[in-house]
Amino acid sequence: VQLQASGGGLVQTGGSLRLSCAASGRIFSYYDMAWFRQAPGKEREFVSAVDRSGGYTSYTNSVKGRFTISRDNVKNTVDLQMKSLKPEDTAVYYCAQAKSASWPGVPAREVELYGYWGQGTLVTVSS
Repeated sequence: VQLQASGGGLVQTGGSLRLSCAASGRIFSYYDMAWFRQAPGKEREFVSAVDRSGGYTSYTNSVKGRFTISRDNVKNTVDLQMKSLKPEDTAVYYCAQAKSASWPGVPAREVELYGYWGQGTLVTVSS
């Protein structure tokens, strides 16, 4: 499995960025996809996830209403649209694919359930 993330960069507080992750190697539509992030000196944390169908999503509280996750099961991509960015959103963002296939439903949030990771893309929000 290969996951290639892109779209990070430097943005001012209140700005927007769109992250994208292209997946290959397995049947994309079988697996939950997620975004995690890791700030300097902190543990990797869950940001958002989408189930295999794209119909169910989950967000950590701090990004609800500002971030939107979506997937395209034809293009094998998962995107994270980020708006109203804050300095505390600064981190390396990783896309991830679940270890196991699942039925459509609320997607997994636990880092240990994701077995494949992209290389990370840095998002820096300046104050």
